[in-house]
Amino acid sequence: MFKGNLSEVTEFILAGLTDKPELQLPLFLLFLGIYVVTVVGNLGMITLILFSSHLHTPMYYFLSSLSFIDLCQSTVIIPKMLVNFLAVKNIISYPECMTQLYVFIIFAIAECHTLAVMAYDRYVAICNPLLYNTVMSYQVWSWMVFGVFSIALIGSTIHTVCILKMHFCEADTINHYFCDLYPLLELSCSDTFITEVVVLCFGVFNIFVPTLTILSSYIFIITSILQIKSTEGRSKAFSTCSSHISAVTIFFGSLAFMYLQPSSVSSMDQGKVSSVFYTIVVPMLNPFIYSLRNKDVQVALNKFLERKIFL
Repeated sequence: MFKGNLSEVTEFILAGLTDKPELQLPLFLLFLGIYVVTVVGNLGMITLILFSSHLHTPMYYFLSSLSFIDLCQSTVIIPKMLVNFLAVKNIISYPECMTQLYVFIIFAIAECHTLAVMAYDRYVAICNPLLYNTVMSYQVWSWMVFGVFSIALIGSTIHTVCILKMHFCEADTINHYFCDLYPLLELSCSDTFITEVVVLCFGVFNIFVPTLTILSSYIFIITSILQIKSTEGRSKAFSTCSSHISAVTIFFGSLAFMYLQPSSVSSMDQGKVSSVFYTIVVPMLNPFIYSLRNKDVQVALNKFLERKIFL
């Protein structure tokens, strides 16, 4: 993967979120706490779905897949970020940087399309409940997950190959807290036009296509909810949908701000702030947003805890 690179730079320095010494410790404690909550929340969700037989449905399989993606994405980003708050210089080698970039893009793209298939799953369940078991069979779920990760692997490989073909000369400080596309493009001493076009094209596909799928699904879902005669039923359904839409809006909004504009136009300082949402905040919130109002998850959690207490 790293052979044939002609770069003169063998390592990079990650600038991190801030260069103010008085903020280093508070930010370290904040993001350490966020990482612990993210790991516990997502790992707990995966475990709960794995050991609760009545949660063995496509909806919860998608949710466990999302939790796996969020857990992996946070683990790729946050530990190295925490080091930056404690170290004088947070150095990352060229191979480590390219590996972090490659793995991060895989899970970022996978999350985009997983959120889309989850919205489609909810559309089928609410709008066509009698056909749900046929339309969303285990085989269909397997092919959807396979498709999501196939798109993610192809997209990440293309992006990373484009970066590997670029040259990095004297500048070695990445104005970010992890190895991302646009911060690396800023450092390159070779022509970045083609790579920027590739990033924009894939960004449009990986952001707009899932967004349109999600919007279309929720428009049909909301239309179906409005036909519910019970006021209590409508309010519960709207409450659940609003929390899902909020998470999706934060994720895709911050992602679009970072990737759907040329590097010459975007500000890295603003980009760092927006990237905190889709790399750190959303992976922490997802397990709670998709489960707190879910009675099946609450029942499964109570049963799981009861079994552990009596063992």
